[in-house]
Amino acid sequence: MKLLRKLWKTLLIATMGAAALAPSPLLACAACYGRSDSALAEGMNWGIFTLMGVILTVLTCILVFFVHIIRKEEKVAHGSPPANPPEL
Repeated sequence: MKLLRKLWKTLLIATMGAAALAPSPLLACAACYGRSDSALAEGMNWGIFTLMGVILTVLTCILVFFVHIIRKEEKVAHGSPPANPPEL
């Protein structure tokens, strides 16, 4: 078991070293490379905006839920009966 672990570690280090010393440059995306007018950069921007829209929608729904709960608790605290009283 120790031999296998040592072999695996050596193989991992050798692979990482070979990748770090590779003669060809790494291929960067269009946004990192500086070509912001490419289709890849435009698609990435749309993806970011879509995710921002989803996050804002979820956070807005959570906010509306808590405002609803707070208003309902205030109604109960001020003595007005709830709209649907529970049956016992």
